[in-house]
Amino acid sequence: MAKQRTDDLLQLIRTLTQGEKRQFRLFAKRNSSSDDLLFLQLFDFLDKKREYDEAAILKKISSLKKEQLPNLKAHLYGQLLTSLRLLSRNRNEDILLRENIDYAHVLYDKGLYRQSLDLLAKTKDRALAGQFKSLAMEILEFEKLIEGQYITRSIEGRAQELSEQSLAIGRALSQTHEFSNLALQMYGLYLKIGFVRNERDYYFVKEFFSSRLPKARFEDLDFTGKIYFCQSHVWLYHICQEFAPCYRYAQRWVDIFSENPAMKALHPVFYLKGLHNLLSALFNSLHDERFEVALRQLEGYPAEVDFSQNRNVEGLYHLYRYIHLINGHYLRGSYSESVLLIPELANFLQNNPYNWDANRNMVFQYRIACLYFGNGDFSNAIEFLNKIINQKTIDYRADIQCFARILNLIAHFELDNADLVEYQVKSVYRYLLHVEDLQQVQRVIFQFLRRTAGIQSSALTHEFRHLHELLVPLQNDRFERRPFLYLDIISWLESKLEGRPVKDIIREKSKVRLAKRS
Repeated sequence: MAKQRTDDLLQLIRTLTQGEKRQFRLFAKRNSSSDDLLFLQLFDFLDKKREYDEAAILKKISSLKKEQLPNLKAHLYGQLLTSLRLLSRNRNEDILLRENIDYAHVLYDKGLYRQSLDLLAKTKDRALAGQFKSLAMEILEFEKLIEGQYITRSIEGRAQELSEQSLAIGRALSQTHEFSNLALQMYGLYLKIGFVRNERDYYFVKEFFSSRLPKARFEDLDFTGKIYFCQSHVWLYHICQEFAPCYRYAQRWVDIFSENPAMKALHPVFYLKGLHNLLSALFNSLHDERFEVALRQLEGYPAEVDFSQNRNVEGLYHLYRYIHLINGHYLRGSYSESVLLIPELANFLQNNPYNWDANRNMVFQYRIACLYFGNGDFSNAIEFLNKIINQKTIDYRADIQCFARILNLIAHFELDNADLVEYQVKSVYRYLLHVEDLQQVQRVIFQFLRRTAGIQSSALTHEFRHLHELLVPLQNDRFERRPFLYLDIISWLESKLEGRPVKDIIREKSKVRLAKRS
C-alpha cells in the first residue's frame, strides 16, 4: 500500500466512533472464533498508536511478514468500509436501496426471477417515494431485462407500464440534470470571478446564465429538479449581489422541504444548504427578524432528524450554525455576548473534527477577529488576524487576506501603536500593489490610513469625517458594497466621531431597522 493509501487508512480509523470500532470487531470475528486475525491485530495496533510505525507493527505482530503488510493494510481498509456500510444501511436510504438491488441480482443469478421482480418492485416504489430517481431508473432497466428475457407470467400490460415509467423518469432525470449542470456551472463561475465588480461583469453573468437556462418550468420539475432550479438562481443573484431575489429563491428552496417534511431526513445536505443560503441572503439584506426565525429553524434541525452518526451532515450543520451565529451577532451588534462563542469555535478549528479545509478555517479566523474588534478587544483581534497574514502559501480568498491586513492596521491604530502603524502601512501597501482589481472602498480606506499614520490627534476628527463622506455613497453602490459585509467601516467611523463603542452604534442601527419593519 502506497504512502497515500496508508495515510487514508489511518485517517479512516481516526474518524471511527467507539460504537463503530466495537461493531467492526464483532464484524471481523463473525465467521471465525480465532482471536488472532492478522487484519484485526493490525487494526488494534493502529487504533491504539494512531500512527504508522512499520518496525513496531512487525515486532508486535510476530506472525506477520513484511511482504504481507501491503496486502494486509489494503484488506483492513476494505473490511472497515464493508463494516461501515452494513452499519449505515439503516441510516442511509440510498445504501439500503442499492443493497436491495444487489439482492435482486443474486436472486436473478439463481434463476429466481419472480422473487427478483418482487424485490425490485418494492425497492422501486421506495426509491420513487424518496426521490432517488437514478436508482429507480436502474431498477426499471433491470426489470425490463428480466421481463424481456423470461416468461414470468406478469400481469397484462406490464411491458407498456414499464415503458411509460421509464420514459417519465427519464424526462424527470433529464430536466434535473440540466438544472444541476447549470448550478454547478454557476458555482464554477463564482470561483472564477467572484462577485460582479462592474457593469461588464454584471451583464456577462446574466448572459452566461440565461444562455444556459433550461426551458422547463418550475412546476413541471420533480423534487430534486426544483432544488437545483432554486440553487442555480440563488447562485446567479448571489454573484450579482442582488440579495432580494436571492432571498426569494432561497426561501422557495426551504419551502420545498416544508411541503415535503420527510425529505429533511432523506436529503439532509440539500436541506441544510437551503437554510444556509436563506440565512446568508437575509444577513446580506439586513433582515434581522427573518434572520432570527431562520436561525431558530436551523438550530432546531437536530431535534427533527438524528444525524449524530453521519459525520458529513453533522459537520455541515456545525459549519453553518457557527457561520450564522456569528452573523447574528454582527446584525445585532451583540459583541459582548459573541465572545462567549469564540472558545468553542476556536477548539473546533484547532481539532478540526470535520476536516474543514484551510479556506474555511481562514474565513472563521477573520470572523473571530471581527468579533473581538467589535467588542473593543483589539489585541485578540490582532492575534487572529496574524494567523491569516502569516500564512506562507496562500492562493485563495484574496478578499479576506486584503481585509485582514486593513483590519489589522486599524486595530494597531486603535491601540496607538504608532511605530507599528507606520510599519504596517508600508507592509499593507506592498501587499495591495499585487492585488488585482482592488476595489474603490479598499483604496479609500488605505489612503486614509496612510495619511493619518503620523497626523496630530487634533486633526483626526476632520479625517474621520472626510472618510465617512467618501464611503457612505460607496455603501449604496451595488458593485462596491461587498466590502462592507466584511468590515462595517461606516459604524467604526461613526463610533470615532461620536466617541462611543462601535458595538453600541451597530446595536442602535439594528433597533432602527426593526422599528421600521414593525
